[in-house]
Amino acid sequence: MGSFEDVYRQHVLAVYRYAMSVAGKKETAEDLTSEAFLALYRNFDAIDQEQLPGWLLTVVRNRARDMWRHQAIEQRYNAELAAGPTAAAPAVEQWILDSAELKPIHRTCIMLRYVHGMTRAEIASRTGLSESQVKGLLQYALSLLRRALHPVMDDGRSCPRQVEPR
Repeated sequence: MGSFEDVYRQHVLAVYRYAMSVAGKKETAEDLTSEAFLALYRNFDAIDQEQLPGWLLTVVRNRARDMWRHQAIEQRYNAELAAGPTAAAPAVEQWILDSAELKPIHRTCIMLRYVHGMTRAEIASRTGLSESQVKGLLQYALSLLRRALHPVMDDGRSCPRQVEPR
């Protein structure tokens, strides 16, 4: 079993050529090659060297696919931004902002959780509350939201949602 440096010298040109054929850009090919060898370095003892350079080429291919997916998402996001802001906030967001039933702490917890994607632990840390308090505040706010979006009849049964004609 050779050292990492020996394996690197032996396979770096083949991996770089493959990365170049996949990426088409020198900088991207260099990044893909370095990521493949970094993954090899991290897993060097666990990888059978007889699987090289195939293993390295697979890493390059997978990282290139990840890069393309990321670029596609970024392009869609940029296209949406370029299209301009939407005319009005959706009903749920408007309810969160305007509801008199929501106290500021409920509104804060809801926004941190569902707009900013924070966990309950992160919200607790940020607000100085305990996780169980955050959980209770979120549950209460969500129950108010359910009630606002899905009204209940006098006898406790849920009203069917009204579908507006198009």
